[in-house]
Amino acid sequence: MNTIKSFILLAGLTALFMVAGQALGGRQGMTLALIMALGMNFFAYWFSDRMALAMSRAREVSPQQAPELYRIVERLCGNAGLPMPRIYITPQQTPNAFATGRSPQHAAVAVTEGLLRTLNHDELAGVLAHELGHVKNRDILISSIAAVMAGAISYLATMAQWAMIFGGFGRSSEGEDSAGGALGAVLMMFVAPISAALIQMAISRSREFQADATGAAICGKPRSLANALQQLENYNRRLPMTVNPATAQMYIVNPLAGGSLTSLFSTHPPIEERIRRLLALEQK
Repeated sequence: MNTIKSFILLAGLTALFMVAGQALGGRQGMTLALIMALGMNFFAYWFSDRMALAMSRAREVSPQQAPELYRIVERLCGNAGLPMPRIYITPQQTPNAFATGRSPQHAAVAVTEGLLRTLNHDELAGVLAHELGHVKNRDILISSIAAVMAGAISYLATMAQWAMIFGGFGRSSEGEDSAGGALGAVLMMFVAPISAALIQMAISRSREFQADATGAAICGKPRSLANALQQLENYNRRLPMTVNPATAQMYIVNPLAGGSLTSLFSTHPPIEERIRRLLALEQK
């Protein structure tokens, strides 16, 4: 269900892009914005893992440096049929974790020092299984596609602003008065980027639900993941992490102090709903 929802949302982003492109930049503007967005997101897709790991000050560890962590990941990878990812530890004391990499063969899993200190064995396995769920579901690819479309829509809105400044919406290519088109363009300048951001956040929330379900299947203990999520949520609310907001959606729970935002504007689903679904899986 979450996979279907993600693709419906991606289709919605595509439709919004087409409508915005027609209203704001015409065919030429739409093509240029898409090329620019594809270029930026192609770079992000290939190098996002290095960027995320560098921004979090993560250091790669060997089996000798973190034997228990490696043993857990190796067991979970065997359950999931995944190759062994690179393992990183970040210096943050707040417990959290994230996965990155463009494919299962180029994946990396990073945990904070606080996570290793806070959780017991089963809870740690649940968190790691969630991150491997992202890898198995290729969520980096899905997020990149969503970013391409949302970025392209933002470019179109920016181009429309410049076109308004220089009178680009005064007349259509057929020479007819296009006041209605100009009004539509003004509306799309504000509505389209906000709508694209909301859809992108909804895709992120959907992928978190899917990673929870996949992670529960990988570790075989949904309650352990549910208990870990509750602890991580409590810690991150009391002691938010200092991270780049662009990377916040990668973490298993929101690392920023964003509790006042409504769920509509959040990259993560409500923790209560995630726990409820995990406990329902345990009952099954």
